[in-house]
Amino acid sequence: MSYSERAFIFDMDGTLVDNMRYHTEAWRTLIEENGFEFNERTFLVETAGQTNREIIPSVFGAMSNDRLHELALRKEELYREAYLPHRKPVEGLVEFLESTRELGIKMAVSTAASPANMAFILDGLDLRKYFGALTTAADVKRGKPDPEIFLLSASRLGVRPKDSLVFEDAFFGFEAAKRAGMMAVGITTVNTAEEMMKTGLVAETHSDYTTMSPDVLIAKYLPL
Repeated sequence: MSYSERAFIFDMDGTLVDNMRYHTEAWRTLIEENGFEFNERTFLVETAGQTNREIIPSVFGAMSNDRLHELALRKEELYREAYLPHRKPVEGLVEFLESTRELGIKMAVSTAASPANMAFILDGLDLRKYFGALTTAADVKRGKPDPEIFLLSASRLGVRPKDSLVFEDAFFGFEAAKRAGMMAVGITTVNTAEEMMKTGLVAETHSDYTTMSPDVLIAKYLPL
């Protein structure tokens, strides 16, 4: 066994970048400009980890594919415009990714975001080079808590699910990891450590990557 048979699989929004407040405000604008009321906490809990094609009909009701596409484009334009001046990695992330790569641990991104939003983050912050597999909403039929997105990433890396550790910020993501047979580390950009640990789905929590070491995580959760 070697580190190359282990994998770290990262969610993106709220995990690689602390951007969820900008997504939330984009949803608020979209929903209110279409005449609906917006409840932030309820919305976040019920939709985190889901794809736009799942979220939009749940908010606006049944619609044509063209209308769904139009609303999705509008929301993502609002988000990228708002977040661009603030775009940066979670503290310690780049150093953590560098250390992980040096050990030969495989890495992937599994995000419910669109390919355009993934490029906005990974290319805008020069992070794409660290990941051997990228899985977005366009690659799966169902968003989290379905485990499909994590299982697909593990398959693309050539690593067994049980040899993969997930980094997530959302409850649906923790559930998806559990259903995929993977342990999860919680990043507390949105939910508190206490809230995360109460789920029973998280091995440990961190506010950022400065307090984590990839070899220590492997030894604790994916021993060789």
